Amino acid sequence: DHGVLRVGSHGPYQVEEEETYPAFVMAKEHYGRILRLMDRKIQVTLELNLETKFHDDDTKAYNVIAEIPGTDPQLKDEVVMLGGHLDSWHSGTGATDNASGCAAMMEAVRILQSIGVKPRRTIRIALWSGEEQGLLGSVNYVKNHFADLMTMQLKEEHEKFSGYFNMDNGTGKIRGIYLQGNEAVRPIFEAYLKPFHYLDATTVTTSNTGGTDHLSFHSAGLPGFQFIQDPIEYRTRTHHTNVDVSEYVVEDDLKQAAVIIATFVYHTAMR
Repeated sequence: DHGVLRVGSHGPYQVEEEETYPAFVMAKEHYGRILRLMDRKIQVTLELNLETKFHDDDTKAYNVIAEIPGTDPQLKDEVVMLGGHLDSWHSGTGATDNASGCAAMMEAVRILQSIGVKPRRTIRIALWSGEEQGLLGSVNYVKNHFADLMTMQLKEEHEKFSGYFNMDNGTGKIRGIYLQGNEAVRPIFEAYLKPFHYLDATTVTTSNTGGTDHLSFHSAGLPGFQFIQDPIEYRTRTHHTNVDVSEYVVEDDLKQAAVIIATFVYHTAMR
């Protein structure tokens, strides 16, 4: 509708299968014209051009990980994480899903670095791959470091994990945070947000939210959280569409988000 093309997953493409066919997406204005011509018994001729390349070298996906090492001898092995996902759908450039989240997370770490923070716990940022294919990057990271989600066999690092904060709902400014049912952290997060009430970041809700990488941590019994953001045009226009491009990114909103994220990460690393 309105010139917006939305794409999504329709299963794997198996090269070795004989009966596999290419798929095309057509604007409804063109589709409607074809139908009207056919209804009038007018022959329709289509000319299609498909260019496809198969890559046989490295088909793996990679996470990008960086950290500010902890400095407290007793707490430096404990980890506070923040992150977003790098991958996006091919119809646009992934500006709001989720380059904006990655940019805000990277800016939060830059802020902490620029003011010379020496955190008690280690602060670790992750830019995930494979989120759009089923949280693959974060699921495998959790499996390798904290817990196997299939068996729930915990690793040693599990008990040293302090929290994960995620941003993946477009370009809008932060209005609060979802608790994922974890009421024990409500007073903590309310205190974190108090200095930002003048920026309208006031909401701490017990509600759950899904569809992104904090669930990989939450499912392993770890404190994983997603921020509440202004929707802007995320669900209605830019999410997985051909207009998920940088023109729809609101720079000032991302600056607000980066400051709040930096505060959450800093206090969690220091408390």
